[in-house]
Amino acid sequence: MKNIKGKVVVITGASSGLGEATARMLSAEGAVVILGARRADRIVSIANELTKKGGKALAVPTNVTNAEHVKKLVATAVSAYGRVDVVINNAGVMPHSPLERLKIDDWNQTIDVNIKGVLYGIAAFLPYMTNQKSGHIINVSSVAGHKVNPGGAVYAATKHAVLALSEGLRQEVKPYNIRTTVISPGAVATELPNSVSEPDVAEGIKKFYEQAAISADSFARCVIFAMSQPEDMDVNEILFRPTSQAG
Repeated sequence: MKNIKGKVVVITGASSGLGEATARMLSAEGAVVILGARRADRIVSIANELTKKGGKALAVPTNVTNAEHVKKLVATAVSAYGRVDVVINNAGVMPHSPLERLKIDDWNQTIDVNIKGVLYGIAAFLPYMTNQKSGHIINVSSVAGHKVNPGGAVYAATKHAVLALSEGLRQEVKPYNIRTTVISPGAVATELPNSVSEPDVAEGIKKFYEQAAISADSFARCVIFAMSQPEDMDVNEILFRPTSQAG
């Protein structure tokens, strides 16, 4: 793939799902991947596997709700490889529930991971990219960022916020030759539904995903598409669903 080989790519939420699939696909195309996630054993295992296959990969335990963790993630990448070309702010949670159930702890977690986690990623990587006058920031929203469904109000609000942040970022970084992309997946087979804490809601979402969800490679291909364009082309937004998904 053009514009992929040799690029230094940092991925949050890289221990499974979208992040893991993207790390594997990018590594296969010759990118250097730095994996950030809370599950240290998992990202170390993935990084070792990619390295044994001839790739370059590092694992950095990272909780995106901690700004210092995210700073360490980028500092490790820069220390090891001298630069950061792409960051994929992918970590996310989806604890759906009707608002009337007042799951305030879930609301706070969703805001902390899905909004603050993205902001901390931007805060950590932007100084390096503005200094090097190049870079690509990829944020992960959702179909829920475009359409609200019952039980998903807070999750949808956070994903709407990612769209707004990404558009504001796009406009602000033009002087620095930085590209921005926001990707909004529909139902993709990941561990995301496992973050639903209400049993009845979780059962409904599980059934829907079993029927409709497509491979996480679908997301990785979107990342590859956006990254592989010439540097003078900025793919700002990708929205995709399984062909069978109506909502």
